[in-house]
Amino acid sequence: MDDQACPRCKTTKYRNPSLKLMVNVCGHTLCESCVDLLFLKGSGACPECMVPLRRNNFRVQLFEDPMVEKEVDIRRRILRDYNKREEDFASLAEYNDYLEEIEDIVYNLCNNIDIIETNKRIEAYKRDNREVIQRNKTRVGRDEYALEEMLELEKVQEEARRKELEELENEHKKKKARDKQALIEELMYSGKDAAQIVTEFAEKAEKQREEEKQLPPPKPANEFSTGIKFGQTADPSLLPVPKSEEGPLFVYEPLVPFSEGPAMPPTNEIVSGGYIAHIRAETPQENAGGFTSALACERALQEALQGLYYTATTGVVSGT
Repeated sequence: MDDQACPRCKTTKYRNPSLKLMVNVCGHTLCESCVDLLFLKGSGACPECMVPLRRNNFRVQLFEDPMVEKEVDIRRRILRDYNKREEDFASLAEYNDYLEEIEDIVYNLCNNIDIIETNKRIEAYKRDNREVIQRNKTRVGRDEYALEEMLELEKVQEEARRKELEELENEHKKKKARDKQALIEELMYSGKDAAQIVTEFAEKAEKQREEEKQLPPPKPANEFSTGIKFGQTADPSLLPVPKSEEGPLFVYEPLVPFSEGPAMPPTNEIVSGGYIAHIRAETPQENAGGFTSALACERALQEALQGLYYTATTGVVSGT
């Protein structure tokens, strides 16, 4: 990052560690001082590409490559309108085509390819899908509100838990200091044997530790003492998935085919015996998918030999 410099005043991070680079929609960077100088008269253009700029569109550069900043800004702007979900399409192929269209638009805008045609394409999409875009924006707003509510609730719970842990730790330190002082006073003024006093003190401390382990965990910050939750209910789709109880592990048992025919020759005999001489060899794509010509031959032989030993039994019905 030290070699980054403002293209206008040539100031680098090395010479000025507090240099703050700003980036705009065109993807070119300027330092904060040059941005202020650029807009002294109320308007300005990029010194490199001469694109008209606005002061409120400048933001602090987060990535080392300014083109990444440009792509992030374009992608965020495009996805505000191209906000359809998979359930809005009849098939997965249509949804994939829709995602590919988004990537084509982002690529064209990032690389300045057919800017006018791409913007017309975006405007036509916004005009034809105005109701769907608005409906999805409302849905996204509800999801974001529910997510913010969950984050705020989690923050309150963490703060309450932190305070409770601090109180417990302070109380534990005070109790430990009181017990230590009581032990010293008993050793100084009691007439008992010192070893007996220390033993009794150790047994008492161990008993207290066991009692502390059996205490119930504290209630969350969003529950009453009865366990009833309060606060608005978040979207169930945003809640964590509960852990299911695992059952017994699966035990694989090999399949024993019942063919009522001659036994199948092993695979090595199928290859060496010339069974696959008249079968088309597999292509590299089929081989990558696990298909071989020997497998096709095995299936054909299995179908040919199956049921050769089967004997139909006919019953004789006698009548009076």
